[in-house]
Amino acid sequence: MKIKKLICWPPLLGGIGAGVTIAILSYITFQSVLAGTNYGLWLAASFGSSSVVVFGYPQNEFSQPKNVLLGHLTCAFVGILFVTLFNISQDRTIFFLVLGIATGISVMIMMAFKITHPPAGANTIVVIIAQESFQFLIFPILVGSITIIIGGVVYNHLILKKKYPLKWF
Repeated sequence: MKIKKLICWPPLLGGIGAGVTIAILSYITFQSVLAGTNYGLWLAASFGSSSVVVFGYPQNEFSQPKNVLLGHLTCAFVGILFVTLFNISQDRTIFFLVLGIATGISVMIMMAFKITHPPAGANTIVVIIAQESFQFLIFPILVGSITIIIGGVVYNHLILKKKYPLKWF
């Protein structure tokens, strides 16, 4: 009886789902035929915390597919807009202001449109620090978010038989 309880332990199950999904994203990014190409970046640092939410707390509003996808896209987009509009690579004196204002706007948009996904807030900061371009929205943000959602549906709904997602949009 104790072995069944250990196998069905929610933290273990969440960790397995998150680990497999991040391993897939990592493999595509670093080991697949796509590695080193324009299509090879499928992994973003914020996806680690997204996997915590999707696989550990699939019933949470923040872990629903709409929130995962649109939250990540919104925050990355806001960061890219700020990189494009403000030449902060040349003028580091306003860097702290740009980071703060852009992150605040990202949070405001997510909350206003009910697409809050807390891990996505990191995208704004990463995009601005790394000076990313619009391609970053597709690779890794769009494809990585979709991969996490698919992993969440397969793992939570099909394997664990949990109701996930609670709603798509």
